[in-house]
Amino acid sequence: QVQFVESGGGLVQPGGSLRLSCSVSGDPMNRIIMGWYRQVPGQRELVASMSATGFTWLLDSVKGRFIISRDNAKKIVYLQMDKVTPEDTAIYYCNKVPSDARYWGQGTQVTVSS
Repeated sequence: QVQFVESGGGLVQPGGSLRLSCSVSGDPMNRIIMGWYRQVPGQRELVASMSATGFTWLLDSVKGRFIISRDNAKKIVYLQMDKVTPEDTAIYYCNKVPSDARYWGQGTQVTVSS
């Protein structure tokens, strides 16, 4: 059974950093595109994605601030978040790209506030 478990969220001040982790179980992961999504009012948007071969995509608003990476052997996907702003406040989730509704986890809350 495929499962994604997010961790690493918390309260951070504007301009600070966080690293989110997504632990993957039940899927070889080395053939799929993985992504980080965030729930904002009205929608769940894709923030960053990374293919098995290393191709990355980033939402325009996080370019230059966020980095996505993955360790296929450990089955973990990371999201390094730097220079965060209050607009980054959201629940962050990982999932395949395109997302699979069966595999949404609990997410991890990121709150950017002074």
